[in-house]
Amino acid sequence: MIEKPLANLATWVDYFTRVDVPVLRRTARDLAALREKEDTVSGRVIAHTVLQDPLLTLKVLALIEQRRRASQNHDITTIERAIMMFGVTPFFRHFETLPTIEDQLAQHPQALLGVMNIIVRARRSAKWAREWALFRHDVDVDEVTVAALLHDCAEILCWVFAPTLSLELRNLLRSRPGLRSAVAQEAVFGVTAHDLQIALARAWRLPRLLTQMIDGTERGNPRVRNVVCATNLARHSANGWNDPALPDDYAEIAELLHLSVDATMTRIGVPVPDAPTELPASPSQSL
Repeated sequence: MIEKPLANLATWVDYFTRVDVPVLRRTARDLAALREKEDTVSGRVIAHTVLQDPLLTLKVLALIEQRRRASQNHDITTIERAIMMFGVTPFFRHFETLPTIEDQLAQHPQALLGVMNIIVRARRSAKWAREWALFRHDVDVDEVTVAALLHDCAEILCWVFAPTLSLELRNLLRSRPGLRSAVAQEAVFGVTAHDLQIALARAWRLPRLLTQMIDGTERGNPRVRNVVCATNLARHSANGWNDPALPDDYAEIAELLHLSVDATMTRIGVPVPDAPTELPASPSQSL
């Protein structure tokens, strides 16, 4: 466990690229159940299980890049393709024994709750990103889904391996609502989550296409905007549907989807405010 900030970004990257990244206990159990049917289970079914867990998704893509031969020119950008490259039996053999987040954080229940919240947020982000990519007729919906799911992996890793610092960061942000997250991250960790995320993506040699969407700087690219909008909405709505940043999110999503803001909010599923308890008086009653 990391108790104090590491020296610099390179030190953080070196640490995270050396540890055995854990997965959710439920993921490990689900994979074990699928392993019993490995002669009949499809890559699509396995991929669905993997995509419930951002850290296992990360492990699979990092491993396939590590094993990919230099002669293979095409990046593997989706989990189903990665499993096809592995083969079902070799995939199950490699991921037969997996450390779990729950064991890693057994002595840190508040941090375990914190990381679970981030994972739920990542799943919501991936769900929205996928829905909008389908609506936009994106060239590869699965790539957009994976990029959104991986977007906050650096934050998840910090909760798992630096729980004390992550709780300190959360408390700082709660005590100072106007403080920007990046400023608070720099103060507590010495690096921002965004810088760490991109540095790790490069260290793990994740496909450039995924790294580009995770980075989020190329806002002129609708696929990048799709991921940015989904992750922003997931982050802000996690604070409740009254978060002051949400109206700007709705406007950006509406522009992305070429819809009105009202239609966008309906599509997202924004809760409708309660109707008034009393109906206004009719014209005849008011006379």
